[in-house]
Amino acid sequence: MAQLCVALDFAAKEDALALVKLLSPDVRWFKVGMELFDLAGPGIISEIRNLGAQIFLDLKLHDIPRTVERTAAVLAKLGAGMFNVHASGGRAMLSAAKRGAARGAREAHLPAPHLVGVTVLTSLDQEALSELGVDSTPQAQVLRLAALCDQEGLDGVVCSPLEAGYLREKLGKKFLLVTPGIRPAESALEDQRRIATPGAAVRSGADFLVVGRPIARAGDPRAAALEILAEMRGKA
Repeated sequence: MAQLCVALDFAAKEDALALVKLLSPDVRWFKVGMELFDLAGPGIISEIRNLGAQIFLDLKLHDIPRTVERTAAVLAKLGAGMFNVHASGGRAMLSAAKRGAARGAREAHLPAPHLVGVTVLTSLDQEALSELGVDSTPQAQVLRLAALCDQEGLDGVVCSPLEAGYLREKLGKKFLLVTPGIRPAESALEDQRRIATPGAAVRSGADFLVVGRPIARAGDPRAAALEILAEMRGKA
């Protein structure tokens, strides 16, 4: 069954922890991104885990293989249930991240985290890719990078919900698909371009639906989360 992962896109640790407390136990997974991690420090991971939640650490590692391997080991030791690296970092970097995550988890006596590759950011469309010198369509570029992640033993990828069905068909049922860009029908697009509703994302084969502002900025965040969960389960 697909999981809802709520993005804790806050500038204050207290706000993030308050939302985790409000949404638990209905929501099991929460995303910690660069802003919160940089402001609150690594300790935020243990604080959220102590509330009974799992963490998707969204730091998008992208560096030389040695640096990524060492950093992946550190993140695994912190207890992140899942974290990501940029698939465009290349084969050697992806392999190094896999080694580092396995080593860090083993040394900390923790389960190995899910390691997923970032394919094409959901804020990028065909025009933006062309400006970067990528002549492929977003779908073709996502598949190319996802296939590379699969070959290097990563657990899955971060992709837009628009590519989820295509990747599920090409890469099988066990390959994890983490989909940001989830917006209920009435929500504003803001900086997202390649988006879908929660129900559409689940039908496409997504495993984790990452939702931030439609929940965090709602007048009643718990009601908003429960409504999305109901749609994911086909009860809306």
